[in-house]
Amino acid sequence: MGNIIEATETRHPQLGGKAGALAALQDAGVLIPPWFVVSPQAFSPKADLLARGGILQYRAEDLMEDAVREDIERAIAQLCPHGELVAVRSSAIEEDSAEHSFAGQLESFLFVPPAEVPQKVVEVWKSGFSDRVLAYCRERNLGAPQAPAVLVQRMVNPEVAGVAFGADPVSGRRGVAIVSAVYGLGTALVSGECDADTYEVDRRGNILKRAIARKTTAHHSGENGAGVVATPVAEDRANQSALGDDRIGAVAKLVRQLGQHFHRPQDIEWAIADDKLYLLQSRPITSLTTLPDPDGALNLWDNSNIAESYGGVTTPLTFSFARRAYEEVYKQFCKLMGVPRETIAQNRVTFSRMLGLIRGRVYYNLLSWYRVLATLPGFTVNRRFMEQMMGVKEPLSEEILAQIQPPSSPNRLQDALRLSGTIVGLFVNYFRLPANIKRFYLRLDRALNTPLPAPPKSLRADELAAYYRDLEHQLLTRWDAPLVNDFFAMIFYGVLRKLTENWCGDGEGTLQNDLISGEGGMISAEPAKRVKEMAEIARENSPLPALLCEGSLGEILRGIKQWPQFREKYEEYLAKFGDRCMDELKLESSTLHDDPLPLLRAVGHLSRSAAKHQPPPTDAPLSPRCAAEAKVKEALHSHKLRQILFAWVLKNARNRVRDRENLRFERTRLFGRVRRIFLEIGKRFYAEELLAETRDIFYLEVNEILGYIEGTSTTTNLKGLVALRQQEFATYQDSPPPGDRFETRGIVYLGNPFSAPLPNLTLNGETLPQKTGDSHQGLGCCPGIVRGKVQVVSNPKNAVLESGSILVAERTDPGWIMLFPAASGLLVERGSLLSHSAIVAREMGIPAIVSLAGVTQWLTDGDWVEMDGSSGIVRKIPPEL
Repeated sequence: MGNIIEATETRHPQLGGKAGALAALQDAGVLIPPWFVVSPQAFSPKADLLARGGILQYRAEDLMEDAVREDIERAIAQLCPHGELVAVRSSAIEEDSAEHSFAGQLESFLFVPPAEVPQKVVEVWKSGFSDRVLAYCRERNLGAPQAPAVLVQRMVNPEVAGVAFGADPVSGRRGVAIVSAVYGLGTALVSGECDADTYEVDRRGNILKRAIARKTTAHHSGENGAGVVATPVAEDRANQSALGDDRIGAVAKLVRQLGQHFHRPQDIEWAIADDKLYLLQSRPITSLTTLPDPDGALNLWDNSNIAESYGGVTTPLTFSFARRAYEEVYKQFCKLMGVPRETIAQNRVTFSRMLGLIRGRVYYNLLSWYRVLATLPGFTVNRRFMEQMMGVKEPLSEEILAQIQPPSSPNRLQDALRLSGTIVGLFVNYFRLPANIKRFYLRLDRALNTPLPAPPKSLRADELAAYYRDLEHQLLTRWDAPLVNDFFAMIFYGVLRKLTENWCGDGEGTLQNDLISGEGGMISAEPAKRVKEMAEIARENSPLPALLCEGSLGEILRGIKQWPQFREKYEEYLAKFGDRCMDELKLESSTLHDDPLPLLRAVGHLSRSAAKHQPPPTDAPLSPRCAAEAKVKEALHSHKLRQILFAWVLKNARNRVRDRENLRFERTRLFGRVRRIFLEIGKRFYAEELLAETRDIFYLEVNEILGYIEGTSTTTNLKGLVALRQQEFATYQDSPPPGDRFETRGIVYLGNPFSAPLPNLTLNGETLPQKTGDSHQGLGCCPGIVRGKVQVVSNPKNAVLESGSILVAERTDPGWIMLFPAASGLLVERGSLLSHSAIVAREMGIPAIVSLAGVTQWLTDGDWVEMDGSSGIVRKIPPEL
C-alpha cells in the first residue's frame, strides 16, 4: 500500500510534521493512540489541477482514485476493527515546526466514522491550498505550499484530558510546566467551551500553584459525527481538582520528557482513558523565542557616562579590546588593594563581564561593578561614591544589594584578617600613589617609544601582532596608577561633597565643584587654549582665516607655509593631540592625524570673530573658586579640627581629579598606538586578499585577528565573517538605540526588550526634577548665569559654533574641545559631575550643566535660554531678555 504510511514506518520521509513527531515519540516508548498516514503522493496525479488553481471546485470522488480509496478503507479496517471513531488531521511538512506552527490553517476533523474517512482525507488535503494557507505562506515568505500528508488516528474516550506546556508560554518561565485539565474531551478546553483546572509544576515536580475552575464534562454528542457538548457534573465534583497530584506530576513529567526528546519545550494535548496517559499531539512552543525567562539570571545595564567614551554603535574590534582591558585592569586593581587572590579567582567571571554590547552599543554591566566594589571595605559608602562618579541615576534596590554584599564566613578571625589586609593595601597605595604615577608615566613612555625592527608601515603582520602583545604585557596588565588614582578620586570627591553639605550648609550640592575648579595643570584644557592661540595668530594675518574656513585640506597645508609661526603651533598641536578626536577610544574613529581639517576649520571660524573672544557675561563672581573658599572659611572659622580635615580632603580631591583627567590622556595615547597597529594589520590582510577593505579589520575581534596570524583561529573565512557582522551592525545603525538603563533576564540576547523605562530619575537617593514646560533641571557643574541663544550640535566634526552661543549636545568627549572656546555655556544631555565635559568646563570657567535628559529634543537652534551652572536649572526665555 504505497499510498499509506503505517505507524511502524517511523523513518518515512513523507510523514510530515505532526505524524513525524508522533512516530519519533512512539519509538521513545510514549503511549500514543494507533494511527496511519495517507501520503501526499496519493494525490500526485491531480497536480495539474493544482497548477491551474481550480482544486477547490472538484468533488472528493474526482480527486481520489479508486486505488487510493481502497488503500484507505483497508487501513481503516485494520485501525478500527469495531468501527471506532477517528480523527483526520493534516500533517504538512512544515506544520508544527519550531518556526511555523500553521496552527488553525488546515482543516481538522474529529469523531469521524470509518465510512467518511476517505472524504475527510480529501477535505484536509484540499485545505492545504486554501486562500488562508496561501496568505500565511506569503506573509512568512515560505513559497508555494506543498501537498500535506493526512494523519488518521483512533479517537480515545477520556475520563480527563487537556493540554500541557513544557514552559510557561505567557511569562516565559522555562522552569515551570503548565498543565490544564477538564473532565472528558480536551477539545472543549482548546475551543473554550469548558473552563479548565490549571497547575504550575516546577522542575522537581512540586506543584507551585493550583487554579481550580468550576467544571462541566465535555463529551461527543454523536451528531454529524463531530459534535462536542458540555454537560453539568455532580456538585461534589464540579469544584474538585480534575487531577490528583500523581497524575499532575505524570503529565508534567511527560511534557518535559517530550521537550528533552525534541530539544525544545513542547505544547501537547493529552488524555487519560482506562487509567492510561495518552499523548495525542506534540509541537514546539513557538512563542518562547520572543520572551526572556523571568527566573533567569538578572543583569542590569547602564550606559551612564560610558556613552561619553563609546557613543553610538561600536565595532567588534573596539569592544573586544575594551572588554579585555577592563577585565585585566580591574583584576590588577583588586590585587593592589589587597583583595585576597582566592576572592579574585572566585570573581573571575565577574571581571570578564564589566562591559556588555547591546545592539552594537557599549553598556556597563552594573551588577559586575557592584560585585567588584563589594570586595573592598566600606561597600555601603563606596557604592554611592561610585554611582556619583559614573553618573548612575538610579541606585540599586536594597533587595539586589543584599544579594551582592559578600556574606561573612563563619571564621570571624579570617574575615578580620582579610579586611585588615585590604585596609593596609588602601593606605599603602595612598602613600605610594604620587611615586607610582611618576613610574607609570616612565613605563608608558618607554613602551610607546620602544625601538622597532622597522617603521610600523614596513612591519610584517606577525611583527605587528608581536608588537601588540608586548604593549599588552607592558601596559594593559600594569595599569596600576590610573586605577588607584581613579579610586581615590572617587573617594575624596565623594567625601568632599558630603563635607560641603554637612559642614558648610551647601544645599545645592555644587560647592565642591567650585572648590576643585581652576586647579591648573590639567592637560584636557590645553587643546582649547592652543586653539585660541592659533586663532589669535590667524586673526593677525588677514588672508589666513579665509583660507582656513574655505580652502581644501591640500590648499591649507600648502598655504600655511607662508606663516611659520602658525604652522609651528599647528604641528605642535598635532604632535601632542593628534590622537584626540570624537569617540577617541573607539579604534575605528578617524583621528586628527587622519583628517586635521576639523581642527583647521575650528581655528578659522574662531579667528573670524569680530573681536577676541571674551569670557561670557555672567552673574557669578569672577573667581568661583575664591568665593567657594571664602564660604568654607566662614562656615568652619570656629572649628579648627574641621578646618584641618577639610583642607586635607580638599587637597586630595583636587590632586586626584587633576591626575585623573591627565592620566586619561595617557589612555588616549595608548589607544592611538593600538589603533595604528590594527590599521596596519588591516592593510596586510587586504594586500593578501583576506579582507575586501582595509578598515574591515574593525569588524573582527582582537583574538580573531591575532589567532589568524598565530594559528589559533577557529574561523579562517575572514571575508565571510566580516560580511556577516557588517550586515548585522547595519541593522543596529538603522534601528532605535536601546534605553539608557534596563534589566535583562536569562539569555541576554533572547527576548529581552532592552528598553525598560525608569519611572523616576534619582541621584544619591534623591529624585531629580524632570522637564516641565519651559524649564529643565540637570546637574550644575560650573557656576555662572548665562542668557543666550543655543546651538544644538550632533557632530563637532563639521560644526561651526557661533561665538557666544550656548552649546547643546547629547554628549561630549575630547573631540569636542575645539568648540569650547567659542561657547558661552554648555548644556549636555549625558554625563556626571566627574565626566570630561564637566571637568574641562570648570577648568575653562564655562558655565555648564550635564545630565539634562532629552535636552537635545527640548531645545532647537535659535532658542534663547537662561542657564544657571550652579543650580542646574535651564529656562527658556524670550530673545529680548
